[in-house]
Amino acid sequence: MLDFLRLIRYKNLLIIAITQCLMRYCIISPILKVSGLELQLDHFHFILLVLSTILITAAGYVINDYFDTGTDMLNRPETVLVGKTINRKMAMLIHILLNILGVGIGIYLSLKINILTLGVAYILASGILWFYSTTYKRQFLIGNLIVAIFTGMVPFIVALFEVPLLNQQYKEVLLRLNMNFNNILGWVGGFSFFAFLSTLVREIIKDIEDFKGDRAFGRNTIPVVLGIRTSKIIIVCLIGLNIFSLLYIYFKHLIHTSGGYPDFITLSYFIVFLIVPFIFLAYLIIQAEDNVQYHRASNLTKVIMLAGILYSLLAFIIITRTF
Repeated sequence: MLDFLRLIRYKNLLIIAITQCLMRYCIISPILKVSGLELQLDHFHFILLVLSTILITAAGYVINDYFDTGTDMLNRPETVLVGKTINRKMAMLIHILLNILGVGIGIYLSLKINILTLGVAYILASGILWFYSTTYKRQFLIGNLIVAIFTGMVPFIVALFEVPLLNQQYKEVLLRLNMNFNNILGWVGGFSFFAFLSTLVREIIKDIEDFKGDRAFGRNTIPVVLGIRTSKIIIVCLIGLNIFSLLYIYFKHLIHTSGGYPDFITLSYFIVFLIVPFIFLAYLIIQAEDNVQYHRASNLTKVIMLAGILYSLLAFIIITRTF
């Protein structure tokens, strides 16, 4: 059982579940409540939404390990499960079952909100994750972008399934008051963009960490094609973009969200838990020379991403007091 949990990256799946719960109950719900509105996707179907995300993600992890056995034996042999403690046929069976369940639930939910396009998106997502493991991961930049986009969609998919139902339920109110739910999309979209950029940073760091195995197996990752030094420059630039985005969002949208007064709590949170760690991450990347240091930088990126998502707890207070 422990090997199975490690195979599906249960810790990452738990973070995904927490992220989607935070988006629903700390961002979307309070925005609606201050306007006298209510969530329309009931708790049972929201649980199904989280479950479908987790199942498809877990399936992606399994198939990725299935096809990455060779490179992983070179890069991190101690983590290899498929072909050692878990039979390859069993791994493929687990992947298929997880995919069927995840896509099936996703299609059901798309029918529930009457947007069949989202059901098709679940099928495409499953296929993209397969081809990511077999093909895209070996191509320059494409694999990194796929992972970053999928990670960015984790919080946003909660809004995608909620807003259409809100539009249906409150259509007359929206027309009468000239309202919309762009504020929901804006808040959740901010978290998604942060997750996208942070994941892109971490993916390139991981590629540098896996440089030896990727080069041996002919993979065209950014470090293999452009070199480690250029990859470091790209990472530092992305970190700079992340910091700029945080400051832009604060000074453009959040600076006066506390009853008309400067929101120093948010600024303090950004500086202490996001900006300073990002600067330290850039320093680690510049100084890194071996896999231990790159792995430390990768882990720090995960901590920063978690801190970014946990800002939603503070946002709950801000939204409740402001709008």
